[in-house]
Amino acid sequence: MSQFGLFGTDPWWLVIVKVLGIFVMLVLLTLFTIWWERRVVSRMQNRIGPNRVGPQGLLQSLMDGVKLALKEEILPKAAHRAVYWIAPVISATAAFLAFAVIPFGPTVSIFGVETPLQLTDFPVSVLYVLAIASIGVYGLVLAGWSSGSTYPLLGGLRSTAQVISYEIAMGLSFVAVFLYAGSMSTSQIVLAQEPIWFAVILLPSFLIYVTAMVGETNRAPFDLPEAEGELVGGFHTEYSSLKFALFFLAEYINMVTVSALATTLFLGGYLAPWPISLWESANTGWWPMVWWLLKVQIFIFVFIWLRGTLPRLRYDQFMKFGWKVLIPVALIWTIIVAAVRILRDQVALTNTELLIAGVVLILILLAGAWVLQGRAERREQQRDADRAARAERQLDLVPGAHPVPPMPSQTFEYTPRRSALLTTQATMKEAEDA
Repeated sequence: MSQFGLFGTDPWWLVIVKVLGIFVMLVLLTLFTIWWERRVVSRMQNRIGPNRVGPQGLLQSLMDGVKLALKEEILPKAAHRAVYWIAPVISATAAFLAFAVIPFGPTVSIFGVETPLQLTDFPVSVLYVLAIASIGVYGLVLAGWSSGSTYPLLGGLRSTAQVISYEIAMGLSFVAVFLYAGSMSTSQIVLAQEPIWFAVILLPSFLIYVTAMVGETNRAPFDLPEAEGELVGGFHTEYSSLKFALFFLAEYINMVTVSALATTLFLGGYLAPWPISLWESANTGWWPMVWWLLKVQIFIFVFIWLRGTLPRLRYDQFMKFGWKVLIPVALIWTIIVAAVRILRDQVALTNTELLIAGVVLILILLAGAWVLQGRAERREQQRDADRAARAERQLDLVPGAHPVPPMPSQTFEYTPRRSALLTTQATMKEAEDA
């Protein structure tokens, strides 16, 4: 049953209660996530982590926030003051707004009023989340530009390229979900995943989204806009005190937002997992909010695990992966899903026939990929051979030249130049004959 009829009928005081509840929940989740990340990474690195302030160090994040708010603020002389002030506000505000359409549970009774555990919903609510995420990036871009410094500007430009690259793949991963759910409404997408989640039947879309969401949130190994080893601190290098805290808050709320969106679109939202779903009351009352929180925490743990295990990518690797891997794969998968839906609905093929067609298509794609990979390897080998030949010719053209370091495709040997040249030519001839 659709829940659209219950939206827009809440009294004003209940809307305020929901807004305050979402705000408090996000702040508490941020404080907990910071503490959890420090504890998990410390355990991975055989350290202790925060354990002094509060039980098990749980209040350490709160004390850090108070300390940041009370620190002296430093304003760069070259900064554009108006934009410098508004940039962190844009990032933090957009992070909170995205949660307006996330469903936390089914219809419950709050102070005697029947209402869904969701602030609002409409037919294109998933597109609303994408739009708000795009607006939030303006905060990073403007922060880098307004600081009047080189490294923050580079971090802001990287944020722009990152969003353009990975939001395309993220949006394409949603298309398959829309086709199967028949709606872009978050509440209806959740209801469409009963009894089987879209992460199972749309596994490639799920993997594409999980990869893209790490890139969208500037988290390792995709944290290029704030790469400490290259850009000091990235777009927020010149920020301090409360403004820096707002960027920090926005980053962690964005982690929760993309995790909640992944839970909504692919893991059944607030629906209980099997075998808990066999319990009759598992998807009624306030229990679904517990399952929702557990699923979101699993995604946040993945964020922490990636940060503690994977090194940062180079910028060229990062952009190549987004444009040459994620986007083509997402396009091909979207075409396949659309074709399957048409064949099932209009041609009326059976599941067995669709399975056989899918296996044949996968074999064709694998064969094509194998052929293309072989051609690429042969081209790379030919380029290496050409580079080696050019290097040898350059050495031979300069009689009596001093020894130089070998090229990447060469090995240095203490032999006369003429003998080395003859050996290289013989090796290349043998390779060509083979």
